Amino acid sequence: MRIPRGELRRSRVVDDAAAVLRTVLDEELTGYVVFEPQDALLLGETTRGVVTFEDGIPVLAYDTEREVGGRDGLEGFAVTGPTRAAVHAVDADALADAHEVEAFRVPPGEPARVLAGDERLAAKTTDAAPAARREEGRDQSAVESFLADADAIEEIRSEAREEARARASEWGLDDVLADDADDADDADDADDADAAAIDVGPDSR
Repeated sequence: MRIPRGELRRSRVVDDAAAVLRTVLDEELTGYVVFEPQDALLLGETTRGVVTFEDGIPVLAYDTEREVGGRDGLEGFAVTGPTRAAVHAVDADALADAHEVEAFRVPPGEPARVLAGDERLAAKTTDAAPAARREEGRDQSAVESFLADADAIEEIRSEAREEARARASEWGLDDVLADDADDADDADDADDADAAAIDVGPDSR
């Protein structure tokens, strides 16, 4: 299964991720956002990650460079400074299978907490999530003591990397995200001329 590119709503450089996460929550977006820190580009590095959403609530996260999902994936692109954020709308059915994979899932408030350091937004997002999703944050706290074991952490991360590589290839995430770099310059021109959504078509492949 592949995740389609869907409809590119906007692609802009922002000062921090909080504004993007807040807007996505208010819009109740179903789709995903590609985050690309600009500082990394200036240093000749590539850092890019994706967070998917259902009705504005974050569901999964994936770091395309380290090939890691979940909270570890978020930490890979949680940097300060300007970040390009490309917002795509995708039908919920196209994301359903991906959202069932536990290795990539994050608690509702985790992107706001990790990417933006905004506890208030994290709490607001958690409160807006369905009851079952709100429990994910509490469950996360319950396992933190176990994850303090360094050997357990490394084993889990190793397994997560292997599953992430397999899933990303299966879903075509790498293809989708690579295309965003090509769209960036065009998106800047489009944003300056017209703030309307840009329909970039169906599947990336």
